[in-house]
Amino acid sequence: QLQACGGGLVQAGDSPRLSCAASFRNFRSSSSAWFRQAPGKERELVARINWGGVDPSYSDSVKGRFTISRDNAKNTVYLQMNSLRPDDTAVYYCAAQYIGGGYYKYWGQGTKVTVSS
Repeated sequence: QLQACGGGLVQAGDSPRLSCAASFRNFRSSSSAWFRQAPGKERELVARINWGGVDPSYSDSVKGRFTISRDNAKNTVYLQMNSLRPDDTAVYYCAAQYIGGGYYKYWGQGTKVTVSS
């Protein structure tokens, strides 16, 4: 239902963009989010955005460097990552349709981002 791509091996300071294409019916009326999980750490909510693409929110660790956006015409949500650091290394997951309690109904398969110094 969600397919994420755009990860890989990058250099510190690079600015890659992750994409997440949705194929479930109600994507355009669903909130979306990006999470990440670094080795040995718990999954972290990185950014989220509502169905209209307004009022995004970010974790303190990425605020000012990452931007979440969406294109409902393309059923796609993006995560623009700027000024990457080695501690941004993680598997990044997209999620959609918030159902409460911090949970989302749909999850992508994850795309790994490795930042070398």
